Amino acid sequence: MKLVVFGLTVSSSWGNGHATLWRGLWRALAAAGHRVVFFERDVPYYAQHRDLTQLPGGELVLYPQWEDIRPRAARELRDADAVMVTSYCPDGVAATQLLMDSDSPAVKVFYDMDTPVTLEAIRAGGTVPYIGPRGLRDFDLVLSYTGGPSLGELESLLGARRVRTLYGHVDPQVHRRVPAVDSYGADLSYLGTYAADRQAALEALFIEPARRLPARGFLIGGAQYPADFPWTDNIRFVRHLPPVEHPAFFSSSRLTLSVTRRAMADNGHCPSGRLFEAAACGTPVVSDWWTGLDAFFEPGREILVARSTADVVQALELPDEQVARIARAARERVLAEHTSAHRARELEALLDNLTTKDAPHVGNHSGGRHGHAHPAPGLLEGAAAGGQPPGR
Repeated sequence: MKLVVFGLTVSSSWGNGHATLWRGLWRALAAAGHRVVFFERDVPYYAQHRDLTQLPGGELVLYPQWEDIRPRAARELRDADAVMVTSYCPDGVAATQLLMDSDSPAVKVFYDMDTPVTLEAIRAGGTVPYIGPRGLRDFDLVLSYTGGPSLGELESLLGARRVRTLYGHVDPQVHRRVPAVDSYGADLSYLGTYAADRQAALEALFIEPARRLPARGFLIGGAQYPADFPWTDNIRFVRHLPPVEHPAFFSSSRLTLSVTRRAMADNGHCPSGRLFEAAACGTPVVSDWWTGLDAFFEPGREILVARSTADVVQALELPDEQVARIARAARERVLAEHTSAHRARELEALLDNLTTKDAPHVGNHSGGRHGHAHPAPGLLEGAAAGGQPPGR
């Protein structure tokens, strides 16, 4: 299969969650014998933080402006088996128009890797720059990073004819347990780009626990943190870490925290790639609650859920044996269900079962086992005791 992608970025993991996901999926597709051609606009903020220039089994095409690359893109469509436009692609509307004007027999796919942001804007009566005036009705298949009720809204609000989930994932070849690094050592770490809409949760679940436990070590890794961020003496900071450093970051933490962007939490069924990365590294995760979390990890056995400062303090006081059991269980779950190879096989199956001549509407929006809402559990329930997309 030849897959042509018009996306945001695969070359730079700075300030976005797209690159790491695409790198893992690309490697998995290449390992299965497929070829990927990825078109990425060469913008300054990613060029300055570029940490990858090529991947096996395909080609990364960097271009300055759409008109410069349009003839090459048109040629690549001619023998493509599938063509995909992703959310936050800076030339998403133009790429979509090129695809619709083409006589290519390729399956036409839109992959919304930012479904909560897309739907939030549409619900408010606005538009998004990566989707044109016809919405998603011209695509044979719409993939969503988010499951649950969002799948139905992609149909009702944007006209998508066939919607399926393609959740986040992790590449175990990249994210795995490695020796701890002293400079990343912490009782509790947090890895994520600064975001104003999760600052209140970060203060409750990270900063306040640091204030209450001055003898414990806390570590934040990420980009775009403001000068007035409320640091404490026991919180250390490391700037943006490329994916190659993530395993050492997680492996050096006793526990790591996941805080969900507001739009993702409000929609639910939207697992951050950080959850899978940390679990694959054998590091237990403390996460805020969002609907559908328990479809990916079992609270208390595979993940710790925190809804208050006290929950985080309680997690930090758990015995080492229990923390290690949670880490092992989470890693087993991720390796069994949530690797890049799993997602590549899911994508293969979806494309194999679809042609441009036969893309019937299918009304099942459950997203499989991940589509059902559950009440929020407590911390230890079940336990013995616009340019750029939103950072994840």
